Amino acid sequence: MPQFILLCRDKPASVALRMETRSAHLAYFDKTGNKPLLAGPMLNGTGEPVGSLIIVEAADEAAARAIAENDPYARAGLFADVEIKPFKTVIENFPKD
Repeated sequence: MPQFILLCRDKPASVALRMETRSAHLAYFDKTGNKPLLAGPMLNGTGEPVGSLIIVEAADEAAARAIAENDPYARAGLFADVEIKPFKTVIENFPKD
């Protein structure tokens, strides 16, 4: 299945909104079947979150966009913008259990 990067940039001064909606965001990806291949916050120089990088599998770009748009962070208005790019894993270097 094709992979996509969801590059989500937070609106300025929105750390409180991110923290308020974090549990819903995590539950969305855990329980909807849209489990990311890789995900985490992008950080500024002081370690505060300023966005999210999420890699998902989706049938096409429209399906990836639907995943992004239904994210509770997006629904709460956290993101200033979301960029979606096709992606292909070539090197995977994560520890295996």
